[in-house]
Amino acid sequence: MESTVTTEPSKDTPAPSSSSRAGYGRLLRTRGAWTFLLPGFAARQPFAMLTISIVLLVQHTTGSYGAAGAAAAVTGVSMAVFAPYSGRLADRYGQRTVLIPGVLVHTLSGLTLTALALAHAPLWALFVAAVPTGASVPQIGPMVRARWGVKLQGSPLMTTAAAFESVTDELTFVVGPLLATALCTAVDPAAGLMTEAALTLVGGLLFAAQKSTQPEVSPDGHARVEHTSALRVPGVRVLIVTFLGIGTVFGGMQVSLAAFTESIGEPGLNGVLYGVFAAGNMLSGVVCGAIAWKVAPQRRLLVGYGALALTASGLWAAHSVLTLAGLGLLVGMSIAPALITGYTLVESLVPAGARTEAFTWLTGAVALGQAGAVTVAGQLEDRFWDGAGFLVPMGGTLIALTTLLALRSRLAPPSRSRTVARGVGHRVPVAVD
Repeated sequence: MESTVTTEPSKDTPAPSSSSRAGYGRLLRTRGAWTFLLPGFAARQPFAMLTISIVLLVQHTTGSYGAAGAAAAVTGVSMAVFAPYSGRLADRYGQRTVLIPGVLVHTLSGLTLTALALAHAPLWALFVAAVPTGASVPQIGPMVRARWGVKLQGSPLMTTAAAFESVTDELTFVVGPLLATALCTAVDPAAGLMTEAALTLVGGLLFAAQKSTQPEVSPDGHARVEHTSALRVPGVRVLIVTFLGIGTVFGGMQVSLAAFTESIGEPGLNGVLYGVFAAGNMLSGVVCGAIAWKVAPQRRLLVGYGALALTASGLWAAHSVLTLAGLGLLVGMSIAPALITGYTLVESLVPAGARTEAFTWLTGAVALGQAGAVTVAGQLEDRFWDGAGFLVPMGGTLIALTTLLALRSRLAPPSRSRTVARGVGHRVPVAVD
């Protein structure tokens, strides 16, 4: 039976006034937000260190970017495959229940991968250790976004929250690669991965301890909202392809920048150049969140993704540090609008009981695109000219843009005339797929 129900603003959201607007200050005054934001930032930091730490360690022990990219790719594919199941379990049984064992498994498997690489174990052994390392990556970003969804039901601050989370993600991608590269080049090739494992353990357990802000589950262990697979929503499938293309940019940049800086005898510049790329992403994310958008999110996504494909297509032609830094900055500035808009669309496309799963599908898509990109880019760098790996971001974004243009109609929100209540305690209309 279909019915339309009314929307009530969350009691945790500051009451709007005639002078208020959906800005960062108002967002951060949301009751209880800081209790999950600070540990959430600490817990997601290792995610930005994982791929580059594996690439630098395995390349050091094997001498091959192809092998390093393949090991990192197995980790990324494993994460992409298992992340949605982790999100679904978190929606159903609670984030803490899923997070604690995941953090422990990730720490142990990451240290095992490090030991095998240092022992010059065969590549297949590294692959075996990489599977649980990727499968157990804590999905902190989706969990934080799901907590915002609970806090901001029916609030215009949801777009601001999506922008804030994108900025937070990109801040980790500024700090993470710089920290991992510095540890691997100045301390020890294994220091990056070992630090990643330690930070995951400490940060993950601190985040799991914040029980009061996680989405509620009923006493019998089932979430208080109706369950349906996020993958059944057509718009989510389009966004998955879109985020796959974004993943090819991250993966292609990581391998190709490492190869480029080594070819000019300045490996320490790798983290700096990647930091410039991530800083562009972060700065544009700040701007996107501060704007009161009047343009439909579907159109914003098309424009932002077109800019991303255009700028990424020029990376392969860069032959100097300054040119590469400038192009990397533009590519980074183009990513944030696409990411923010994609995550914002989830709020209008997906029922509340499947949003953590939807967010993990998108995060997993980025990881899968990244995994494929580091593999292909590593092979291109080994077999062709320095910088050949930059062809991967160009190809990945162009394919995704073509798909997005062809299927853009599926990103339209469902008709409000076909809505059902989401469940006990949730009174925002949700469309029936």
